[in-house]
Parts: sequence; C-alpha cells; structure tokens
Amino acid sequence: MRGITNVVGIILIVLGIIFLAYQGFTYTTQEKVAQIGDVKITADKEKSVYFPPVMGGAALVAGIVLVLIGRRGGGTS
Repeated sequence: MRGITNVVGIILIVLGIIFLAYQGFTYTTQEKVAQIGDVKITADKEKSVYFPPVMGGAALVAGIVLVLIGRRGGGTS
C-alpha cells in the first residue's frame, strides 16, 4: 500500500505542476454550418479548456501529502 501511495502522490505532483504551468489549452473543431445537396459548408471553431490555478495547487498539495504519508509508512494494509 505504501508504494501505491507514493506513486499516486508523484502523479498528483506532476499533474499539479502541469496544471500550474499550462493553465489551459485550445483546440479546433469543424462544424457543419449548412448542406445543400452535395455541397457542405463547414466552419472552424476554436474551443478552449481552462484549468483553474486552485486545481493545480490542490493537486500539488495533495500529492506532497500523499508522498509524505507514504514515506512515514502510514499507508499500511
């Protein structure tokens, strides 16, 4: 159980750092605007996904806590 706690803690630390460094990303999708017979009209739409800094900080803190618990041996089964 101690190893799982450390692994989950490290994953949360890495995710927290990523969420704090990259506070979101943007991607483009094609949406059909109209179709007349065989002719299709599409439009590119940009969509954004934002990560709140609180989420990154919470993941970072939770990861550090889990790693400390795992090192103490508190995660016994």
